[in-house]
Parts: sequence; C-alpha cells; structure tokens
Amino acid sequence: MPDIELGSHTIQSHGFKVAKVHKHDWLILLLLAVIEAILLVIEPFHRFVGEDMMTDMKYPLKGNTVPFWAVPILAVVFPFIVFLVYYFTRKDVYDFHHAILGLLFSILLTAVITDAIKDAVGRPRPDFFWRCFPDGKGDFDPITKDVICHGVKAVIKEGYKSFPSGHSSWSFAGLTYLSWYLAGKIRAFDSRGHVAKLCIILFPLLLAALVAISRVDDYWHHWQDVFAGALIGSIIAAFCYLQFFPYPNDTNGWAPHSFFQMMEERNRDHSSAQRVNSFHRQQPEVEASYMGRNNGMESTESSSREHDTTPVLDAMEAGRKY
Repeated sequence: MPDIELGSHTIQSHGFKVAKVHKHDWLILLLLAVIEAILLVIEPFHRFVGEDMMTDMKYPLKGNTVPFWAVPILAVVFPFIVFLVYYFTRKDVYDFHHAILGLLFSILLTAVITDAIKDAVGRPRPDFFWRCFPDGKGDFDPITKDVICHGVKAVIKEGYKSFPSGHSSWSFAGLTYLSWYLAGKIRAFDSRGHVAKLCIILFPLLLAALVAISRVDDYWHHWQDVFAGALIGSIIAAFCYLQFFPYPNDTNGWAPHSFFQMMEERNRDHSSAQRVNSFHRQQPEVEASYMGRNNGMESTESSSREHDTTPVLDAMEAGRKY
C-alpha cells in the first residue's frame, strides 16, 4: 500500500471540507432514521392464521441468544473501531469519513427495507401460538377460524414480524461492509496467494452467520426469514461500499474514489502553477532579448544618421525654392 500524502489529510485539516461536500448525504441519513422510527411504531399487517396453521407455530417462546442491543454493537460499533484504528494509522480523513458514511447508509437502508417488508408481509413467527395464547388455550373466530389473540399487545405485534429477519439483515449489512473494507485494505486479492488474508475478511461474515443462525435456534424466525435478511443486508452493503471505494481487487482498492480525485486535482493545480512560474521565469529573458534587439536597432539608426545625406538634399531643395 503506497504511502501517498501520509498524514496530510486529518479531521482537523480536511474534516469539515469533506463533510460539507457530503452534507446532502448526511441529511438523507437523518431522513432514513426518521422513516425507520416510523416503521417500528406502526402496526404490521395481521396475516390470517387459521387453527390448522398453528401446527408449525407452536415452538416455545424463548429469549434472544443475541439481544437486540447487541446487534448495533456488532454491526456498527465493531466496524467503527476498525475504521478508527486505520485512521490513526494513516491519518486519512477521506477514508475515515467515507467508511463511516457508507456503513451508516448500509445499516439504515437495510433497516428501512427490512422493516418495510416486515410490516407489509406480516408473517407470523414460529412461536406465534404462545405469543397469541400465553395460557396455551387457543381461541378462534367461529366463522373465519382466524386467531383471536389475548396475549400482551406488544408481544403479539412482534409476532407478526417474522419475514425477513432484522437481526440477520442488520448483521450482514454492517459486517459484510466491514469484510469488503478489510479486503481492500489488506489487498486480499492481489494474486500473491496469501490465503491467510481470507481468514481476516471471512471472520466478520462468520459473526453475521452465527447471529442469523441464532434466530432460527431461538424459534424467532423461519429459515427463509434468515436467508432473505442475510441476502438483503449483503446486497445493500456491497452497493454502499462501491459507492465510495473501488473493488477490493482493484489496484487502487486501498483508498476511496475521492482520495484519488483529490490527488488528480492537486496534480493538475501543481502543473498549472509550474507552467505559470515557468512563464514568469522566461519573461525576463524575453524582455532582455527584446531590449537587446531594440538597442541594436537604435545603434543601427545612429550609424545610419552618421552617413545620412539628407541635409545636402534639403539644402539643394532650399536653393531651388529660393
């Protein structure tokens, strides 16, 4: 990894400038956060659940192996720490800013898509029976045979949010993004055959997979929910990463696009300044040459005046006049 302009672009020197360029992106992030808050509050669609459908929804109601608060730590805080360590190593605010911005977009876009689908689909969880009937006594509409739940309202609400898995999509969104980031930084695909690098970039994916598997083990999700959540998170993470960074196997895959754009602009400005300075340095030489030519012309004129016959001719013309 080349040490180009090492330590010259810090948060203090270029942080405000970089953030100002992407101010609209930060505003969109705030909008996504507001949308996500609304999606968490609204009531999901209550899909029809007949008595004969309850056979596959009587799994025990358990707690979460991976609690909800732990997901942001794995998907957001852990990658942020990696970005921070890299920043203190290279002092590159372009990389630090874009890594964080891309990660937050990956998480929030995934969250909005996941929860929007959850609310629209309203698929019951595998433990829906015990959410709906905590006393174990089923109650169904005599005509439609739909469930008539008498459990805790908040627990029942969560019972209709099985597809897709939020734990899975969030985990894969943050940790897949981190995997892409690490692949670019350690040049995992530089054709040198260092297979050990794959262990580094696969570790975040393993963490995400374990979180997803825990959702099936806890009977909070069907396997289809987990698969769909992992797919959504992985795809969004890839798109968000490539908005700011080249492919990890690219020659310039170790830095964001904007860094190289900034370097190109700086080189162009430097070249223009060199041309201007070169022009100013050449001006005295041109002036000297010009003055030399003028002096030569003046000396020639004076020499010509020494041998000028004009006065004789003037006297002859005057004689003719008078």
